[in-house]
This record gives sequence, structure tokens and C-alpha cells, in this order.
Amino acid sequence: MAGTIITVAQQKGGAGKTTLTAHLAVAFKDAGKSVALVDIDPQQSLSNWFRLRQELYDDAEDGMVLSRTEGWRSRSEVDKLARGFDIVLVDTPPHAETETRVAVRGARIAVVPCQPSPMDVWATYPVLELAQKENTPALLVLNRVPARANLTEQMLADIKRLGAGIARTRLGNRIVFASALAEGRGVAEAKPLSLATQEMKRLSKEILRKVG
Repeated sequence: MAGTIITVAQQKGGAGKTTLTAHLAVAFKDAGKSVALVDIDPQQSLSNWFRLRQELYDDAEDGMVLSRTEGWRSRSEVDKLARGFDIVLVDTPPHAETETRVAVRGARIAVVPCQPSPMDVWATYPVLELAQKENTPALLVLNRVPARANLTEQMLADIKRLGAGIARTRLGNRIVFASALAEGRGVAEAKPLSLATQEMKRLSKEILRKVG
């Protein structure tokens, strides 16, 4: 049985796409899933994080591998990895509609991080529309949410009209999400008892329920 392909996509830079991909990978691994990461972002931030893991820790590849690819080769690489891993997580580039379209088309679900501000929500519409056109379910994840953040009901209604679900789990604006990556770790590895770890575990479970 082929593994589940999850594409993390957001055409607005700075939304936390690669950070979310890395932490989800560790959460899925900790849940007993074998995980393949596919980095098709030219910035290679996910690849650099994984390389740091390999340099610092003996368990870096315990249940998790990374493939760096781009262009027309990305779809065949993702499909190949799906035959050998439970989860394939694809980190897509911002501002690259063609490659993102290919990655979204082959996914069971598109996970779309978004910060809770009107400008960020508006900038998210193109990737949600892309998922809709490709008949791929989309799940919008509110990311870097300040304690007192409040999205208006109108913004939430606008997102829902585009056919995207909104994750019940919201990720707080927590420094540990970034500091863990600087150590080559996921938040669950760096701070296992933190609120950030609890949030990421809940989100990973929510995504797995969505994909069955």
C-alpha cells in the first residue's frame, strides 16, 4: 500500500512552511511512522536542517530520510518514496506556481500555514485556489498565533468558501519552534514537555485523521 503524500504549500514567504514541515516530520516519526522528506524549495532550508541532524546526532535517519529534487523529477521522486514510506512530506517553494501545482496535485492533502492577519489570509488565497483546482483537500493551519489574536468571522468564512478546512489546532508564536531547528531537532526532541510540543502532536494527529 502506498504511503500518504502530504504537501506543505504557501506562496507567501515567511509563513513558517519549512518550520512546520520539519516539526511535523518529527511528530510523525515519534508516532511510529516512517517518514520521507522531499525538499523542492531552491532555498534548501529543510535540507540544511536535515544535514545538521546528520552531523550532530546518530539517530538522525532513524525512521526518516530526505530527498532533494526539483522540476519535472519531483513527481516521480515523491511517487517512488511513497512506495517505501508511511508518510511523504513535500516542502514546496514560495512563488513557484508550476512546481507547487505538481506537488499539490499528487498529494492526499495540502497543509497550508498562515499567520493570523488579514494580509496573510488574503495572500493565502492563491494556494487554496490551486488546491481546489487540483481537487486536493486543503487544511489551513493558523501559525505563529499570538495569545490575543482574533481572526474575524468574515475572514474565516472567506477561507471556507474556497473549500479549505481550518485546523482545530493552532500553533502559538513560540520561540522554541525556531530554536529547535537551529539545533537540528524537532520541538518534541528539544523540548518534549513544552506547549509547543503538545500543539505539534495534536496537529499531527489531526492531519492523520483527515487523511484516514
